[in-house]
Amino acid sequence: MAREEAFQTLLGEHGPMLARIAASYEADPAKRQELQQDILAAVWRSLPSFRGDASIRTFLARIAHNRAISHVARAAAEPRMAELDEAIPCGQPSPFDEIERNDQQRRLMAAVRTLPLSAREPVVLTLEGFTPREIAAMLGLTANSVSIRLTRAKEMLRAALGS
Repeated sequence: MAREEAFQTLLGEHGPMLARIAASYEADPAKRQELQQDILAAVWRSLPSFRGDASIRTFLARIAHNRAISHVARAAAEPRMAELDEAIPCGQPSPFDEIERNDQQRRLMAAVRTLPLSAREPVVLTLEGFTPREIAAMLGLTANSVSIRLTRAKEMLRAALGS
């Protein structure tokens, strides 16, 4: 019974210090409780080996510190866990986004096919990334006339797409 009484006395005097040491290494309340239990078990096992080389306070703090370091090392080795959040973008378009994009492309191409040839040519080349100057050189026109055709074609496309 003497060992249990000594242990309870130590906890009464130094328990808050041991709890603060655990709290300084673990933020999660449930894991902190586990760490505190681990520290108390280590103190219980180590008390018979206490030789008095240092103060009991130093001895207990060293045990708590060592257990806390072991706890942190184990936690660092575990894979990180996080709840999945639907708001986190995945970087890839969703199937819905893909369907919508495909539908927009289909509607745009159908609308482009309805344009007269003089408007269709510069639009198709613009959609391929060519500048008005490059289109003008390909079609034998001036850059200004290409810009005018593109402006008219955009108006026709807006009307055809209802935007």
